[in-house]
Amino acid sequence: MKQIGTSSALKNQLEMIRGKSTGLVPTMGALHAGHILLVEKSVGDNDITIVSIFVNPTQFNDKRDLEKYPRTLNSDLEILSEMLGKDDMVFTPAADDIYNNEKIPGIDLGHLDKIMEGEHRPGHFMGVVRIVNILFELCLPQRAYFGRKDFQQLAVIKSLVKQSGIKTNIIECPIVREANGLAMSSRNSRLLPEMREKAGIIYRTLEKYREQALTVDITALKNNIITEINAQKGFKVEYFEIVDDIELKPLVSVTDINNESHYTGCIAVYAGEVRLIDNIKFSF
Repeated sequence: MKQIGTSSALKNQLEMIRGKSTGLVPTMGALHAGHILLVEKSVGDNDITIVSIFVNPTQFNDKRDLEKYPRTLNSDLEILSEMLGKDDMVFTPAADDIYNNEKIPGIDLGHLDKIMEGEHRPGHFMGVVRIVNILFELCLPQRAYFGRKDFQQLAVIKSLVKQSGIKTNIIECPIVREANGLAMSSRNSRLLPEMREKAGIIYRTLEKYREQALTVDITALKNNIITEINAQKGFKVEYFEIVDDIELKPLVSVTDINNESHYTGCIAVYAGEVRLIDNIKFSF
């Protein structure tokens, strides 16, 4: 594989493989099994895979969160060296390089930027849009790979592609979980061992109440999930919503359910000082 540190060097490498199919896996590093699944999928689908590793400052609304985000470039490169071929690329730019001469996309995220992650992390999704748009313009990939764990982010990126006319297919990959059910995340490395083990309560609670979705009032269902997780010492739910998979409109009542729609329960929980997100499909 080739490690590439600047946009100009990346463009030069891409010129050399023109005509080959390319897959992009955007990451912020601290790679785990979820990332590995994305990379494996891209390697299987494309002639060339490009993995970007860049802790993007514009998508952090909390400076302390940015400072604490795990950075493990050497071990990330070691992992990727065992997965990628000689013509594949790992793009590791600096912020001043990748944001140089940026053209900010003029897109309207609508309510996607105002609910759940958008409400609690103001500016986060525009930061995501900016970096993904830059990577798409640089790499011009046929396919780009994202995990379903970041469910709302997936909807934002699909909106970017639709509004901008970008010719990249967005490939959604399933959530990968630890043995206790905790969704794989780079932030998990910041959890104390005891909290990491206890954090399996998030997924177990979602599973438990998903089975009751047809028999419990929506408001009661939401309250039960929040109450049960909050009862665990050190855990605090920031939000829980059930939304449709297309427009991500929160479900308020069973009378709003459309039998032709699919729904997902989305949650954000603080485990100590570490913020975790997860989601699960709901059937009605």
